[in-house]
Amino acid sequence: MEKKNLLIIGNMAKPGVQQCIDSLRSFFAERTNTLAVITQTDTPPAEAQKADICVVFGGDGTLLAAARQLAGLEVPLLGVNMGKLGFLAEFNVEHLQKHFDDILSGKIKPTHRMMLEVCVKSCEKHSFSSPVANDIAISAGEPFRMIDLNVTQGENQIAQYLGDGVVISTPTGSTGYNMSAGGPIIEPTINAVSITPVAPHSLSMRPIVTRPDQPIRVTATQVNPGSAVIVDGQVVSGFCEKDIIEVTHPKYDALIIPHPGRSFFSTLSDKLQWGKSPHHKD
Repeated sequence: MEKKNLLIIGNMAKPGVQQCIDSLRSFFAERTNTLAVITQTDTPPAEAQKADICVVFGGDGTLLAAARQLAGLEVPLLGVNMGKLGFLAEFNVEHLQKHFDDILSGKIKPTHRMMLEVCVKSCEKHSFSSPVANDIAISAGEPFRMIDLNVTQGENQIAQYLGDGVVISTPTGSTGYNMSAGGPIIEPTINAVSITPVAPHSLSMRPIVTRPDQPIRVTATQVNPGSAVIVDGQVVSGFCEKDIIEVTHPKYDALIIPHPGRSFFSTLSDKLQWGKSPHHKD
């Protein structure tokens, strides 16, 4: 059987990542052709488009960065957790080795995770666009006065948000900032967008879930000098009053290889204590 092509992305700043990759080189060489080993901040080499699988060493943040890095290439991502939470990067080294042959053979298939794209439009000072795997946080920033954001989808007015900002989230990102801000948890393979206000100055403002088939536009009516658009908690751009932040649904998805021994709901329970009484004892 012809060997699959492997791309490796590692957060080399995280302790143990480089050593872990080095220790697995012979394991990978027996099964794959390694195209390249890069960090999550590198520009992917031309060979990346030939990859059949990408193994990502780091944590959830590294996996999100890899999803943006390889956006549109349709390369399945397998996350090896070298961090703390391991919500998206579900595999440890032992489970990687145990299941890798089944992943290569197609017995374990990747799940499709909806992505978004965001751009700051009509701004003389800021020119910005990015793929989005998790969420777009539009934040008040310094000097931390409330900001005023008008949100529409297509021809429809959604709301005028006065507060600390708004989080626009994919289902994958629904368990991140969106959840912390009181937004809904969305099963990750559903195509939907959550729009969650952050500390709104009104009791009537609540999170909503909408379809992604029309652009969502956020018009900055009143902002602060430090107001910012933050993608996946990692990529930051400023914006100005009257700017339009446009969020669209691209034709590509992120492909994430799931751990075969876990479901989304068991991961919620194990990692976030979802559905458990605070007095629950095993």
